[in-house]
Amino acid sequence: MSFIKELWAFMMARKKFWLFPIIIMMVLFGGLIVLTQGSAVAPFIYTLF
Repeated sequence: MSFIKELWAFMMARKKFWLFPIIIMMVLFGGLIVLTQGSAVAPFIYTLF
């Protein structure tokens, strides 16, 4: 959890607001990959890519 706090403080101090969309997309794709492992929904998700 301290990594997230440090990342947040870095982005606020250095005004790196352009990093927010990148981080959000990485979290969403990571969650999608984790949720579809061994799932019946996996073939439908993989057709999107």
